[in-house]
Amino acid sequence: MRDSVYEKMVSQIEQVKARGGIVIALATEGGETIAEKAKGNRGLHVIYVPPTWPLLSPVVNVVPLQLFAYFMALRRGCDVDQPRNLAKSVTVE
Repeated sequence: MRDSVYEKMVSQIEQVKARGGIVIALATEGGETIAEKAKGNRGLHVIYVPPTWPLLSPVVNVVPLQLFAYFMALRRGCDVDQPRNLAKSVTVE
């Protein structure tokens, strides 16, 4: 997202690529700078979200990230309904 730490995030993407990592970026629609930086030898991995007010951006951003986590867990064969170590963080009465 274009905010006060945008340039730092671009720098972090470059650092990950320099170390051979895969970048999966979340960017505002039309954010071609992020798309160019995220492009690597393993393809382009950018999830675009619509532009919104800064106070609403966490709500808009978390939905695709939750879906990404859900589908990655399914692909890995994890039980998404009963995650491991859940009892350490949630108490059921």
